[in-house]
Amino acid sequence: MTENKNGVSGSSPNIEAVLKRRRASTIEVVDAKSAVDLATAQSYSENVFLFVPNLIGYTRVILAALAMHYMNYHPKYSTVAYCISQLLDAVDGHAARYLGQASKFGAVLDMVTDRATTSCLLCYLSSAYPQHALIFQFLIALDFSSHYMHMYSSLVTGSKSHKLVTSDVSRILWFYYNDPTTLFLICAGNELFFVSLYLAHWVSTPISLSISAFIPLLEGLTWPEFIALICFPVSALKNIINIVQLWKASKILVGVDLAERAKAREEANTL
Repeated sequence: MTENKNGVSGSSPNIEAVLKRRRASTIEVVDAKSAVDLATAQSYSENVFLFVPNLIGYTRVILAALAMHYMNYHPKYSTVAYCISQLLDAVDGHAARYLGQASKFGAVLDMVTDRATTSCLLCYLSSAYPQHALIFQFLIALDFSSHYMHMYSSLVTGSKSHKLVTSDVSRILWFYYNDPTTLFLICAGNELFFVSLYLAHWVSTPISLSISAFIPLLEGLTWPEFIALICFPVSALKNIINIVQLWKASKILVGVDLAERAKAREEANTL
């Protein structure tokens, strides 16, 4: 093993492993025009746009749009549409695996729908609670940047899915993504926290005195505030995971940069 003047091993096994992992990715369509032509010419029996999981994804988008439409004046309709849209997120993955219809388009559609719907709700919460607008804006920025960088780092390292995280990269992310129950509970708890904050803006009736008599801490709270209080630790955990995800993705991208630069210097030295 040799080390160049910049302190990076040109023939390091780590560098070779990174570059080999990238070369071992799935079928690569170099020309974007070729990919467009393939998508245009696809048959009805193999139309990725019409895969059942993707149809579920379109339904989620429509329900999310309805939730946004009703959000400013009909909280019940908005909450029902939003919650169904989010619950369907747990269905499309199972459908994809059961029907053998997993697709890159579906994975990206799923992630974009998640990010967009949550961000729209957080935008509303920024206006409903202007004194906390900066916090909601930070959560939007963290959510987008964390997932974008994680998705991109997965692509450049040749991973078939952003959910395929090994424990040697991050034990936290491995446990989060590889245990379906954990993934569902954390995501559901996070969304329920935001939905509860939304409903708390509309509901002003305190919890029944007969209930608060047994639990003094509930006195004066509305039921959405009570649910938000329960779900807050889960939401906090979800955003801690987002921070970990952002940091790990940043390190992966920097590692790939270093590997490619070292490989380029090694090739230049052999000329």
